[in-house]
Amino acid sequence: MTVIAVPFHLDEHLPDLELPLSPGRSIAPALPAGSPWERMAALYEEVAEAVAADVTAGRAPLVVSGDCTTSLGVVAGLQRAGLRPALVWFDAHGDVQTPETSTSGYLGGMPVRQLVGGADRTVAQRLGLADVPEQDVLLVDARDLDPPEAEFLAGSAIRRVPVGDLAGAVPAGPVYLHLDVDVIDPRDLPGLLFPVPDGPRLPAVAAAVRHVLAACDVVAIGLACTWKPGSGADRGVAELARELGATA
Repeated sequence: MTVIAVPFHLDEHLPDLELPLSPGRSIAPALPAGSPWERMAALYEEVAEAVAADVTAGRAPLVVSGDCTTSLGVVAGLQRAGLRPALVWFDAHGDVQTPETSTSGYLGGMPVRQLVGGADRTVAQRLGLADVPEQDVLLVDARDLDPPEAEFLAGSAIRRVPVGDLAGAVPAGPVYLHLDVDVIDPRDLPGLLFPVPDGPRLPAVAAAVRHVLAACDVVAIGLACTWKPGSGADRGVAELARELGATA
């Protein structure tokens, strides 16, 4: 088991990010000047190197960070280790925006689109990230979609299922399991950066995650700790995080 902390939200270092479990390693380099994507490319290069080293040594990493974009480095690292993982992506959001479709311009709403070959390509090109085929991506929940995201997914091979309907839907082969904690209903996890009401409750999410762990060859896990400082949300998911850490 390897727990790797990446205490960043996008290119902002969060040295006081409250984590639900203790890491064995923290990746927190001084980032170079440049655009946010250029800075994140430098950060995710280190993430990719660490993930590739762990997988090559027979260890499954659990990467804990403050956002979902860190997944670009994780998947690049898996590919460097010779794997072509499918994605099982738990999130309240679709994360399939592009710079052209996003009304907010929030970069953290784009990583799934980047992983399948769209949106800004700065990080992908820097890391040598190969496109993940759309049919190898399973979005779990994604209940909060902007119209451009819904339109993209309607014409895409990406699959989307509710948290309770994973049986028979999970992909074969190696899997990168990504869990953005905002998939959990904010009644059970207050303090989220981007809360979305009417979501699955924490026990249902935990059961679904256990199903993926049991049914799939999970080769890496990403845990996006998308909460506000001092919210106590880290304690709310501590038990689930320990389960993930014991599996990684």
